[in-house]
Amino acid sequence: MPRPAPIALGPFARPARRSLNGDHPGEVGTALPPLVDHHVHLMLAGSSPADGLARLVEGGVSAVVDLGAPLALVDPLRDRGMPRVDFAGPFLTARGGYPLDRPWAAAGSVREIEPVDGSRSALPSPAETAISELHSFGASVVKVVLNADAGPVLDPATLAAIVRAARAHGMPVVAHVEGAGMSRLAIEAGADAMAHTPFTEHVDDELIARAVAQGQRWISTLFVQGYGETTPDFTRAVDNLARFRAAGGDVLYGTDLGNGEQPIGVNPDELAALVRAGLEASDLIAALIDPWPRVGAVEGVATFVPGPPPASLDEVPAWLATARVVPAEELDASAIAVGVAIAVGGASDPISASSAPLDRDVTA
Repeated sequence: MPRPAPIALGPFARPARRSLNGDHPGEVGTALPPLVDHHVHLMLAGSSPADGLARLVEGGVSAVVDLGAPLALVDPLRDRGMPRVDFAGPFLTARGGYPLDRPWAAAGSVREIEPVDGSRSALPSPAETAISELHSFGASVVKVVLNADAGPVLDPATLAAIVRAARAHGMPVVAHVEGAGMSRLAIEAGADAMAHTPFTEHVDDELIARAVAQGQRWISTLFVQGYGETTPDFTRAVDNLARFRAAGGDVLYGTDLGNGEQPIGVNPDELAALVRAGLEASDLIAALIDPWPRVGAVEGVATFVPGPPPASLDEVPAWLATARVVPAEELDASAIAVGVAIAVGGASDPISASSAPLDRDVTA
């Protein structure tokens, strides 16, 4: 019985064959740009940061964004090779705020920001000093924590000061929001991204429209809201993300790697949850390959997914989880085995490990 026609994978997927001179000579599959996990914690993934990074590459990931770790841990990882590492450094939180009291928060992974007092001064504010120091250590993004369910949070004036200082250095601000009113606080402050799809509160359509109009991105992290169970947090997150995506919002694939049991590499359960939120195959690929916070993708490598492309959307998550990082020159897109096709514009347009369990509320 002939295999059903493949589904549309979008403009970034192309048929490819691996070089005859490599370890998998002539293997046929699909080439994609490098894949990115936009939310990881290398201080918590694998037996060590080096182990976690090596396993990420083995699992098909070419770049990661670490959203909370001591600078002393992540700064040396910037130039070590694959995967490419961008990082925020420590979580910025209110005095006495989350996650200061969490056992998984390593020394140096949290920085308390003193509130803005409103007085004029020629000296930099605590927010400006913190951002300048992060920038000098090579941080690409700023991570703020707004968890009203676990303690005090940054007030609007101090949060706005952080956003202004970060913008002056060209650093996007990523907000962890948890608790009533925290999504609104982050959006009204102009946060550039949500570290997680909001999961503890319903985000109304008006607020979602405002987030979309501002160009805010949402990093998915749906799987960790239930670890395979349909919990209230998972249900809220899927609903919020579905409406955000339908309103035109940009979704980034992220797993919160280091938070509980999940594979190190492309997580098919995260992708399946995104399908539940209404993303099509081409949307999943777009969320995976967005180079944010960089402008350009990792150079010199590509993603190769072996075998025929999937015939249904339900097959796409498991198919993408077989992705491999390969040298770009190893793929030959001009010599494709007969019978392998990928639909790029639509179905009628063919172009022939686990991490140790942590507290449920790890901000990752």
